[in-house]
Amino acid sequence: MARKRKGRPVNGILVLDKPSGITSNKALQKVKHLFNAQKAGHTGSLDPLATGVLPICLGEATKISHYLLDANKTYRAKCVLGTITTTGDSDGEILVQKTVDELSKKELLELLSGFEGAQQQTPPMYSALKHNGRPLYEYARKGIVIERKSRPVTIFNITLLDYSFVSQASDSQGVSTQAFIEIEVQCSKGTYIRTLCEDIGEKLGCGAHISALRRIDSEPFSLSQAISLEQLLSQFRSDSPDDKPDFEAMDQILLTTDFAIQQFPAVHINKDQLHKIQHGMTIEVQPEIDASDYRLYYDDTLIALAVLDDHSNLKPKRLLFL
Repeated sequence: MARKRKGRPVNGILVLDKPSGITSNKALQKVKHLFNAQKAGHTGSLDPLATGVLPICLGEATKISHYLLDANKTYRAKCVLGTITTTGDSDGEILVQKTVDELSKKELLELLSGFEGAQQQTPPMYSALKHNGRPLYEYARKGIVIERKSRPVTIFNITLLDYSFVSQASDSQGVSTQAFIEIEVQCSKGTYIRTLCEDIGEKLGCGAHISALRRIDSEPFSLSQAISLEQLLSQFRSDSPDDKPDFEAMDQILLTTDFAIQQFPAVHINKDQLHKIQHGMTIEVQPEIDASDYRLYYDDTLIALAVLDDHSNLKPKRLLFL
């Protein structure tokens, strides 16, 4: 007998503006609790330091989350120059401090452009990448170094937003200025901006680490669609323990499951075809558009993802809302 899930059978996608200081999984659990959802999963981790777009799939939307893992991303990052840390970000201990030599804007732009294009990148030890079921950062905290294979990534574009090669000591008010560059990076899945920042620092000959990282886009989602945990709490929760959350209003802010898979052609089927799909059978429908996947709708409701068989007919790949 199947074990009954706790919570509500809520379905859809929340684009969360993840706060700094917590893991992506912690943010996921908070959202799941707020919505009292039976099932939830996020699509692509952000470091605890990082903020920004973290799509969270609820209910049936978790069945399409793997498509979102392959999405291109856009980040804004501040790289502090002249300081190398144990973790590659400002949460780590300082290992080395070096003098920063000044470059002209033209020289800096030329240097950054050299990091664009297809390349191999080795994941950092302080990352959520799993080894034997455990994230690498757990090993790193114990001083254990795991051999990592480099992986192909593509950096489509690096835009220089701001920079300074001036470093000043703290003044009487405790204010200090560090040499830095701020960049916007459009990249493929699996790209570590922290590693990119360290590589830029190495190229400059002074070292670098990330002090701020914000994901502003994870296709097809953008920061303009995102809502913070604070907004969720303020809009739909009350300080009174007797008041129940307004789940109906909360569900209205969710994006539909098919919003995430609009790149796949839509095919509308009839009742007889629906019956076949429900039983895992191929239907004699040959789409006019060639694609890797197809969205199947019955009565305007998304009911499955399908692929072509050897005869160019549609066979179910993943059932949804059935």
